Amino acid sequence: MVAFGKKLRESQIQEWQGYYINYKLMKKKVKRYTEQIEIGTQNLNFVLKDFSRLLDCQIEKIVLFLLEQQGLLATRLTNLGEQHHALIQQPDGSRISELQEAYRVVGQDILRLLFFVEMNAIGIRKILKKFDKQFGHKFTDYYVKTRANHPYSQLRQVFKHVGFGAVVGAISHNLADLQDLQNHQGNYISIYDQPAFSHPDPIIDSIKSAVDRLSNSTNFLHFLGRHAFIMEEELPTPSEDDNLDHRYHFMSLLLNLVNTFLYMVNTYIIVPTADNYSLSLGAAATVCGVVIGSMAVAQVFSSVYFSAWSNRSYLRPLVFSSIVLLVGNTLYALAYDLNSISVLLIGRLFCGLGSARAINRRYISDCVPLKLRMQASAGFVSASALGMACGPALACLLQTNFKIYKLTFNEETLPGWLMALAWLVYLLWLWVSFREPPRETIENLVPQEAEANSGKLVNVSVENGSTQPLLMKSEAKQQDEDEDQECDDAKENPKEIHKPVTSIVAAYRLLTPSVKAQLFVYFMLKYAMEIVLAESSVITGYYFFWPINSVAIFLACLGLTVLPVNIIVGNYISNMFEERQVLLASEIMVFIGILLSFHVFIPYSVPQYVSSALITFVSAEVLEGVNLSLLSRVMSSRLSRGTYNGGLLSTEAGTLARVVADGTITLSGYLGESKLLNTTLLPSLLICISSIIATCFTYNSLY
Repeated sequence: MVAFGKKLRESQIQEWQGYYINYKLMKKKVKRYTEQIEIGTQNLNFVLKDFSRLLDCQIEKIVLFLLEQQGLLATRLTNLGEQHHALIQQPDGSRISELQEAYRVVGQDILRLLFFVEMNAIGIRKILKKFDKQFGHKFTDYYVKTRANHPYSQLRQVFKHVGFGAVVGAISHNLADLQDLQNHQGNYISIYDQPAFSHPDPIIDSIKSAVDRLSNSTNFLHFLGRHAFIMEEELPTPSEDDNLDHRYHFMSLLLNLVNTFLYMVNTYIIVPTADNYSLSLGAAATVCGVVIGSMAVAQVFSSVYFSAWSNRSYLRPLVFSSIVLLVGNTLYALAYDLNSISVLLIGRLFCGLGSARAINRRYISDCVPLKLRMQASAGFVSASALGMACGPALACLLQTNFKIYKLTFNEETLPGWLMALAWLVYLLWLWVSFREPPRETIENLVPQEAEANSGKLVNVSVENGSTQPLLMKSEAKQQDEDEDQECDDAKENPKEIHKPVTSIVAAYRLLTPSVKAQLFVYFMLKYAMEIVLAESSVITGYYFFWPINSVAIFLACLGLTVLPVNIIVGNYISNMFEERQVLLASEIMVFIGILLSFHVFIPYSVPQYVSSALITFVSAEVLEGVNLSLLSRVMSSRLSRGTYNGGLLSTEAGTLARVVADGTITLSGYLGESKLLNTTLLPSLLICISSIIATCFTYNSLY
């Protein structure tokens, strides 16, 4: 990876060089402010005002240049429109082609301008984050609150790409009209009358992609992919994606997705029968919390060693995972005939020790090309959701009871036997079909990236409907690099700033209040979901006398809501509102769902339980996608790679939430099943309120 200051300098469009954010100056200012405050020559109030004024000037410079360039583009489009009108009166095939090409040239200039805006937007975010790091993380909140919501906001011009839509619309409908004219169809197809109509021109697709990336617009695939929380660089270079092409292997990716699916099935297939299994072995029904949660306890540790192991291999940890899961499920099934709750718990611990989700995420992040990464991420999330739904559904089908020799096969042991068989088949398939990608150390990758970035990114071309920077060799002098390094903060080594962290303590030090708040939100939503799922068999059995089949169908239906909900949110809601607004609204809905779940009125009814559980679960699902998307934006880029990466931290937060939730269920069981519901819901409610307060305190830093 390359430091942003160097990347900004190398990627600047030369003729626009004076209109970019002066990132070097801003960093020097931050360093100077720090020194002045340390020696007492200035106070924090002066620093805030002076830096605000300086940043206002930088943003004003960017916005005025942006408006000037948009005006020039509008003038060019007006002239082309006059030629277009004349051409309609007297059609000429050769002139039509020339005019189409002229519109495409304007489109390429729009791409250049969008790239200009994107670089400046990233620069503004980074300098705000750097200032917060030095001065207590308060400035971003103040600056966004006072600037973003102002009626004359210039900050909104940068982050919301005001004005681009009209220019893109003019190019789009004129290209469509010229195509119609060229084909001699004689019809006027308006993109306004028929929004579904889209002219298949690569330049339009490229502009749309650039605008979506800049505005953080989304669709179902992208929204679903965010649940995977696979971090990547803000401005990946072509060399990095080319380096991944020779590592990518479709069958290996498919095996990782199947591993994800089977593990989620393994997690939830026992939920409908865990309470009965505990009773069969002489324990209380609420011990199901320990049975379910023991898998999560082991996963806390397995996530770390699998993440570290993935630095050296993918195949060997996947093989190890499959063997451990095979053993764990066998022990789970044998516990019935051995009449041992200890063997049951050991079996579930083994299953948790075989959790290879860190490997699955890491493979997608490291071995799947950027152009396919979002699809792969969406596949990862879809496999998880499908496994969550299939687990309870399969439990519903295993309602039988027979013996082979001395082994019992019934509704309690069959989930273990079935999953043991599934992992055996998977292990054989893995051994035959998985291809270990060539391993390249970070030390080898960094020089390659530096060499690839030694040129200057001066233009944007269109290739296969996507924008890619064109590299042009230049004679970069060592003196320039030295000057760029001098402007770094005294406490930051430019060679170390982008290296992956090497310990959990170092990772924790990189967590700003915004990141901590979002990790806490993630903890909250996983806690709430686990309470709903893990205690469902006990609650429904106590209040409604539901059989195992009914519990399994209920849980399967909850799992099946994941994809439809993400379609609605991804295609509509997230395009209508800011992510931080969706985040806060989802937290409030989780709060409402938990509140409605309390047993206050007698009797406790099925509609109350089902509707409140549905509200809680669905709202948490919506919250997860938005939360992880925001988390990837506010988290340090140093956490995008290595053992202690952002994915590991979020996994640990979610796993700890499940452990605490399952422990809460078991401890609450000592008070009796009649008090279990309210006792487990009270911590959920308090944690949810705390997460809403944390979100409100960091709300403006999520802009």
